[in-house]
Amino acid sequence: MITKFNNRWYAESGYREVLVLAVPLILSTGAWSIQIFVDRMFLAWHSPEAIAAALPAGMASFTSMCLFIGTASYVSTFVAQYFGAKQLGNIGAVVWQGAYISVFGIVVAVLGYYFAEEIFDLFSHEPEVWSLEVKYFRILMYSAPLLVINGALSGFFSGLGKTQSVMWVNILVTTVNLTLDYVLIFGYSWIPPMGIEGAGIATNIAILSGVILYLILIAKKEYRTQCNTVSAWKFDIKLFKKLLLFGFPNGFRMFVEMSSFTLFVMMVGTLGTYELVASNIAFNINALSFLPMVGMMIAVSVLVGQKQGGHRPDLAEKATWSALHIALVFFGVIAALYLFVPHLFIWPFTSSEGIESAEEVEKLVVQLLRFIAFFGIFDASLLVFTGALLGAGDTRFVMMTTIIVSWLFLIVPCYFYISFFNAELFTLWWIITLHVILYCTVFCLRFLKGHWKQLTVIDES
Repeated sequence: MITKFNNRWYAESGYREVLVLAVPLILSTGAWSIQIFVDRMFLAWHSPEAIAAALPAGMASFTSMCLFIGTASYVSTFVAQYFGAKQLGNIGAVVWQGAYISVFGIVVAVLGYYFAEEIFDLFSHEPEVWSLEVKYFRILMYSAPLLVINGALSGFFSGLGKTQSVMWVNILVTTVNLTLDYVLIFGYSWIPPMGIEGAGIATNIAILSGVILYLILIAKKEYRTQCNTVSAWKFDIKLFKKLLLFGFPNGFRMFVEMSSFTLFVMMVGTLGTYELVASNIAFNINALSFLPMVGMMIAVSVLVGQKQGGHRPDLAEKATWSALHIALVFFGVIAALYLFVPHLFIWPFTSSEGIESAEEVEKLVVQLLRFIAFFGIFDASLLVFTGALLGAGDTRFVMMTTIIVSWLFLIVPCYFYISFFNAELFTLWWIITLHVILYCTVFCLRFLKGHWKQLTVIDES
């Protein structure tokens, strides 16, 4: 057993190679999860209405940009395959095409800002929660297009395998955000307390700081000379169309996933504020494990892209299985903690006097964490297989499957259940659990079939 482990550890596409690439990305997305966790914790201390409004408004803001973020971030697959094919000179141009997608994001951000009230009027949330949702959403719209640029620039570094750069940028962004969060939410010295509006301003400043740092790094001499990161800034219609051809399905996948999840949260909110508060806390705790696995998904996508660019689908497949083994061990440990010490994760949200009837909310969250401990294993596997298929270029299948599974097996059942039955919170959570299991199964079967091994997103010349 030890000999087999050692062989798998040191072999090409083995555990060591996966972890060298994945750990900085896991820490990077882990920094996001800590950022979101602490941000929501501060808002829970501030008021139950603030924590109830934060997740729906934050998810709605991110969802509005998902189409563009997903398209722009697919730059990482192009960069990975160019790197594997030793075509470094083509990399700078595709990164710039990804950044130009942010122009579409600006248009949507402006529309979202002006129609914020109409968007949240669609859901029967309590007036105080509705008011905070609109305020928070509008503030986040100022920085939303920057997330698109961030996706393209981070895709440059992750595609090259320079994942430590992504990690340090995100650690800086998290540090800026959390520092400003506390100051602006609760006030300090001459700065008045701003509540949820302060949280939005802190997020905007942090995102801007990340984009500025990426631009400074990408202009370094080694990248300018090898990858043409500065000289290839011109708009290239042919390359832009190619990025859209493969990246748009990925962006639409992200949009469908996030919009479905946002609608699910909104529908939970129709049951009552405390059901929404408990679900928001549970999902924010889940982010501590889910977002690090997003880092693993990115790492798998990059590894598969590099191996495909080098015409080694066998190594791409091996890297995927190595990543899956690591992901299952990681989430297995997290699931055990959710089951046996749930209060360790819950008390930061309920320890303050901001939430009334904290004991009732805490009991609900404990039960919801049991759902997460169960479906999280499938969620971790789903992310690994998604990364593999995206890294190879199988984006259309991923998009179509996401549309079918998310709408037919999550949104439609939840809508009819709430509309025509005496809806209960736990039944809604059973629906989302079964949806994740089905999702994972379909992607696993697609990966096993092997169609992705014949795909590539770059020209051979």
